Amino acid sequence: MSWDFQPEGAPGELVPDTSPAWLTPLVDRPEAVRHAYRRRVPAEVMAAVTAANATAAVTGARRDAAVLVLFSGPPDGTAGRLPENADLLVTVRASTLRHHAGQAAFPGGAADPGDRSPVHTALREATEETGVDATRLRPLATLEKMFIPPSGFHVVPVLAYSPDPGPVAVVDRSETALVSRVPVRAFTNPENRIMVYRRGSTRRAAGPAFLLNQMVVWGFTGHVISAMLDVAGWSTDWDTDNVYELDEAMRLLDTDDSYGEAQR
Repeated sequence: MSWDFQPEGAPGELVPDTSPAWLTPLVDRPEAVRHAYRRRVPAEVMAAVTAANATAAVTGARRDAAVLVLFSGPPDGTAGRLPENADLLVTVRASTLRHHAGQAAFPGGAADPGDRSPVHTALREATEETGVDATRLRPLATLEKMFIPPSGFHVVPVLAYSPDPGPVAVVDRSETALVSRVPVRAFTNPENRIMVYRRGSTRRAAGPAFLLNQMVVWGFTGHVISAMLDVAGWSTDWDTDNVYELDEAMRLLDTDDSYGEAQR
């Protein structure tokens, strides 16, 4: 599957003028998210990803995919100032999946042959995974493609907004373990920010992550969220020397507590 689409998406799909002011830094400069993302990726990790991307392109193993980066919150506000009640839709993948099992992620997945564009893919996949009503969402911008080994996905993050997306929940437990509208304040709280690296790697390969009650948000999703906080002007100083191996970080989860309350 390969799309023939313009970077901004298919005609009429994106409605950036409907963005609330507090999201305009991301909507006006979507390319800045990729630059902020790359600044946080250690050199050895970037080299490995680049090599894997090149190999996948040659072998034909690279697959188009899209994820939905859905913010909810008030329709008014000020650029660079995060509303108190803004949230971000995040899922945790089922532990039985072949790729990225048990990992926190944006809803999304591989493109189907009938998909018109990354926006179509992201909305379709999000509806299938979380039950969100796509008619309540406003796609605002597409971020640049990013390659994710080992799944081989060439992913387009689709930035979207809704003042009220309605109810969301796990639709298929064989694919998704948890669906949550995470308060964005939980991500900006420096006490929730850590650096994580995978077993078999080194501390030098650690990337930005978020330790919440029911999930550790790391890897591609952690990098994208960290980059968006930087670009939107929501980041606060945090301890980048607070480094954990992934299994250590997972053991810190407070799964018996209610989601998000201790992380505000």
